[in-house]
Order: sequence, then structure tokens, then C-alpha cells
Amino acid sequence: MATVARTRGIERRSIDVIPDSERHGHPFSQFTLWCGANLQITAIVDGALAVVFGADPIWAIIGLLIGNLFGGAVMALHSAQGPRLGLPQMISSRAQFGVIGAILPLILVVIMYLGFAATGTVLTGQAINLIIGVDLPWVGIVIFGLLTAITAIVGYRWIHRLGRIASVLGIIGLGWLAIQLFTTFDVAAHVGVKGFDIVSFGLAVALGAGWQLTFGPYVADYSRYLPRSTSTKATFWFTYGGSVIGSMISMTIGALIAAVPSAEGGTAFTKNQVGFVGEIAGGGLLALALYLVIVVGKLTVNTLNAYGGAMTMLTTVSALRKEARISTVARAAYIAAFIAVSVIIAIGASSDFINLFKNFILVLLLVFTPWSAINLIDYYWVSRERVDIPALYDADGRYGAFNWPVLGCYLFGILVQIPFVAQTLYTGPLAELMGGVDVSWIIGLVLTAAVYLPIARAQNRAPAQMIYPAEVNE
Repeated sequence: MATVARTRGIERRSIDVIPDSERHGHPFSQFTLWCGANLQITAIVDGALAVVFGADPIWAIIGLLIGNLFGGAVMALHSAQGPRLGLPQMISSRAQFGVIGAILPLILVVIMYLGFAATGTVLTGQAINLIIGVDLPWVGIVIFGLLTAITAIVGYRWIHRLGRIASVLGIIGLGWLAIQLFTTFDVAAHVGVKGFDIVSFGLAVALGAGWQLTFGPYVADYSRYLPRSTSTKATFWFTYGGSVIGSMISMTIGALIAAVPSAEGGTAFTKNQVGFVGEIAGGGLLALALYLVIVVGKLTVNTLNAYGGAMTMLTTVSALRKEARISTVARAAYIAAFIAVSVIIAIGASSDFINLFKNFILVLLLVFTPWSAINLIDYYWVSRERVDIPALYDADGRYGAFNWPVLGCYLFGILVQIPFVAQTLYTGPLAELMGGVDVSWIIGLVLTAAVYLPIARAQNRAPAQMIYPAEVNE
């Protein structure tokens, strides 16, 4: 009873393994969490980007679907690790990179979380200001930061509850938005008017895949409390279905909204994302209701960013301090620090939001596709779901402090993508030869996996069977 009471209050676990006595829930919770986390304004913006940068809405939606289906599969494979390991996602990276060597991808993960948290806070701050009738941008941003901090500190159970609420509100709100979009504008007149363009289509695929792949470094954080006996397939499919369905609803609406022209030229959506969505909803109380849907949806995913960001920072610090457990107070302090930095970034964010966000997503692909390739190849193909969990906290143990060949493989996976990158700031020579199509993320996944597999097999660091700390079975 004491254990049950503890799990209903503020979460006390952080980077340590979740004991069997504290495991709970059903894998369907992954569906509602990831559906709710994707039924939100930033996913709408992500879908709009493909149209803003040249694709016809039909081809944009097809490209986004392909990217989401592929990237979602990779993301869901990470989620399926949660029930078996009972660990935050990035702790498991120590099995590949070494206990201290894993800090390199960890630093990049923290930067990712900060970027997503800041961009989401900018948009949600707009919605909060519209709800309360305030013109000062920082007011909505600070309020949203406080809401995020509270939810993330309370922890796992409340995050999943918020996901269920966001799923219901998101379906209702975005459903109404879609109806209003087709009844207010002649959407059909702006769909199917452009031919197929391989460059913008490739961008759409990359945006869809990138959106899903960037969930990979923290997705298992939210499945790790599921009972150890939970089916791997069930965890995979519920996560996959929720994330892909939620993201495609949002991105499809975004692609269609971006096709609607403004009276001044260009697309109205690029000039005022949140305000224009409120206008489509019908203005007045209907707009306020949709702004509330935006806040709840973004609160869900921003909480994931803050919670995951704090876990990643704690994983980094614990490797240097040789700690296996972190106090509840320390976890709360790291969450508060993370939120404070993201709020400061959001307040100082550039007005060129759309272009910066597109490049941010594509840069993330550059650094996270090789990490995903290494983690998944090792877990499912080489180690075959066998991990020495106590050794993940011991730099002198099975996995060592640094795994230099794997760190070299990871850097290779980043560098090999550069010639295939096609972005505003830089276009690689091979991307230019292909007409500006960005396939760097595909190259990163395939070549990293090809180089890593023989390295991992030669090292053969996997135990004969799964090894848990003694207290996990208590």
C-alpha cells in the first residue's frame, strides 16, 4: 500500500530501474500519450512547411505520411525497450557508447529538447496571450513555462493523464478546425494545382521522418513503468499507432491550411500561425476554445521535453558522479532549470520562426539518425534484448567508461550525411547533383548500421541473459 501511495503522488524515480512492485498500466496508455502529444500546433506547423517550401498539398501529405510511417517505426522500436529495461531511454545508450562516452549524444539530446521546448513555448505563449488578452509576448511564455514545470515535476502518472485529455481535446478541436477550414475556404481550388516536385517531396518525407525520429531519445521514458511482462509487440504498435495517427492528423491540417493564400500574397498561416488558426475556428469563443486545445496539446509534448531533458541531464551528471539514483528534489531542480533556459530562449526567439524551425528539424536528423541506428542494431540484433543493467552505472564494469570504436562510428554517421544535406545554410555537393533532394537521414541510418554491426559483433559485450539489480524483483 505504501508503494501504491508513493506512485500516486510526486514521482520519486528518475534514472534508476523501476522495480516490479511499482510497475503498472496497460500499453494502450502509449497510444493516448503519443496521439495527444502529436495533436498540437507545432505538428501543424511541421506539416505546413512542406507546402510553404514548394510542395502541392497532396504531394506534401503523401511525403509526410511516408516519412511518419518510416520514422514512427524506428521511434516505436525504442519505446518497446521501456518495459523490459525499466530505464530512461538514454541510460541504455551506455551499453553502446560506454558509461561516460554516452555523454556525447546526451549533450546533443539536451540541445534538441531545449530547441523543441523553446519553439513550442513561442507558439503556446501566443495562444495564452490571446486567451487572457495580453499583448506582451513574455507573459504567455512564462505562464506556459510554469505549467510545464509543475506537470513535469509531478511526473509519470500525470503526464499520461494529460496525454489522455490531450487526445480527446485534440481530436475534437482539430476535427472542428478541419470542418471550418473546408467550409470557410475553397481548399479544393488550391490542391492538386502543382505537379510533382522531387525536392519539395523529399523535404516532406524528411520532415515527417525527422518529426518521429526525434522522439526516439526519450520515448522509452514513458513506457518504462509498464509491467516487465508487457508484450513488446503491444508496446510497439500502440506507440506507433498513436504517434503516426496523431501526427498525420495535425500535419495534414497544416499542409491544407498553408495552401490557403492571404490577401497580401503568400500564405496567411506563415504570418500568424496561432492567430490564423483561431480565425479559421470561427473567432470569439470558438477561437478561445481552440486556443485552449492548443495549450493542452503543447503542454503535453512540452512536458515530455522537460521531463526527458531533465532525465538526460541527470544521466550525464550521474555518469560523472558515479551515481545510480537521484533524489526527487534534485530531479525537480533539474526540471526547473531546464524550463528556465527554454523560456529565456523562447523570449529571445527570432521572428523568422518558420524557416528556423525547418532547419532545426533537419539538423536534428543529422545527429539522431546515427544514434538510433546504433541503439536499435545493438539492442535487437546484437545483444538481443540482453543488458547488464548494473553495469550501466559502473564505468569499470562490462561496458567500460568509453567505447571509442562506437563513438567513432557515431561521428562517422554524422559526417557521412553532410554531402547529402540540403538546407538554407548549406547544401552538400551530392545533394546538389540530385537536384537539392535531402536524403542525408537515409544515408545516416543505413551506413551507420553497416559500419556499427561488425564492430558490435566483434566486441560482443552482451551478457548471456538479462541482468537486473537485486531490488528490481523485490
